Amino acid sequence: MPSDANDVTTADARRRLFCGALCVVVMGALATGALAAPVVHTVTIEGFEFRPPVIAVKAGDVVEWRNKDILPHTATAQPAGFDSGTIATGASFRFTAKTKGRVDYICTLHPTMKGTLTVE
Repeated sequence: MPSDANDVTTADARRRLFCGALCVVVMGALATGALAAPVVHTVTIEGFEFRPPVIAVKAGDVVEWRNKDILPHTATAQPAGFDSGTIATGASFRFTAKTKGRVDYICTLHPTMKGTLTVE
């Protein structure tokens, strides 16, 4: 027990040191964007097209396909990867991009609808 109000115990000193170090790490991460929320990129499905048809995102970002068309659609990676299943009119599908590279995708209900997602 401290004998004086100004005395600091070893446990208190360790807590203060830990909190100070944690603040330095968090501030550094914030400054470099390491703790930033993922960016959400929107692809609108309208007029039997993916708009934009080509999109580039960073790993960790989210891509959201919003169906504003009169019929249901899908966003399905070719030959494999993500598959939205059927996206009804007014609905959406979200995908978190994790693996770097290029992914071509189509609407399996309307195969002439094509898009490209590049993850940097």
